Amino acid sequence: MAENQSEQDARLAGDRLLAEHASDDPFAAAFKHTRMPMIITDPSQHDNPIIFSNAAFSKLTGYTPEELVGKNCRLLQGPDTDPSAVTKLRKAIDSEDSISVDLLNYRKDGSTFWNALYVSPARDSSGKVKYFFASQLDFTHIKNREIELAEARGNAEAEVLTRTRELESALESKTLLVHEVDHRVKNNLLTVASLLKLKTRTSTRDFAKHALDSVLERIEALSMVQRKLFTTDDVGNFDVAEFARELAVDLVSASGRPDIKLEFDLSPVLVPAPKASPLALIVNELISDAMRRGLRDGGGLISVTVKRLNGHFLVEVSDDVEPVAVDPEEDSYSKLILQASAKQLGASVETSRTEKRTTVRVELLVK
Repeated sequence: MAENQSEQDARLAGDRLLAEHASDDPFAAAFKHTRMPMIITDPSQHDNPIIFSNAAFSKLTGYTPEELVGKNCRLLQGPDTDPSAVTKLRKAIDSEDSISVDLLNYRKDGSTFWNALYVSPARDSSGKVKYFFASQLDFTHIKNREIELAEARGNAEAEVLTRTRELESALESKTLLVHEVDHRVKNNLLTVASLLKLKTRTSTRDFAKHALDSVLERIEALSMVQRKLFTTDDVGNFDVAEFARELAVDLVSASGRPDIKLEFDLSPVLVPAPKASPLALIVNELISDAMRRGLRDGGGLISVTVKRLNGHFLVEVSDDVEPVAVDPEEDSYSKLILQASAKQLGASVETSRTEKRTTVRVELLVK
């Protein structure tokens, strides 16, 4: 009986509202016939019931005006309606504020639609809120499109993540493979070096020992390259500067000549791993050649430079050692290795000499 009374009070409030506006009143005509679903509620009554709704609202929700009068708008809410959005709406009405909020609402038949709801208070001349006007806009097709796009984006992100993991796994496998290849090459070079050393120790001919030592020196330089590629995380690149420093120190140290000093001007220069071996041979020949010219009492200074230079990079070795006569056969062999390695890299070789100073510059394009 109480519910019927509430409905009766709501219907009377609606009748009073209509009585205030003649049928030819533009407001009444617009409200009744607009294609935008609209309702009016009465906050002076318990639970702020609907007192009037237009035909567009009935078409949207499936409820007749008779079924709506006296009911609160929450009859459109359902299990999947966002509680936080409902709380936001309730707080705005309690505060007598206007509000715009998106809600998942339910029709009479249980089907859902996305409702872009706008609610605003209507005040009398004293400022008291007499009614709330609410307009609805069905934007289900837009929301569904947003959901589809979000799902597509999520699927794309998941696919990217999967492909990224696959690529990372492939890269890891490739890195392990390259490391394994480098490890085997390094071990093979060490085996060859050991065989050469053994042959050198057992050889009774000075010429043979000299030739074996000469080959062994180059193999040890190549072995150092493979060791560096094997121990670095970046298997695709080779730091020429770091290699030049280590090789120069090793060669001078192995000579047992403390009077041969080293000077460095080095900047990190990374080159692709395939260029590592010919570059290692170039650096080895330049430093070894400088040492051969200075292996006489008095020693001297050997300067090693590796740095970038206007789109190219420079490997330069100069010395101010007192020059001595070198083995012409060894000198010719060294020049052949230098020229062959430079040709392989497309590098230019320039040698300049003064009275005491010899400088050899090797330049190649950085790619």
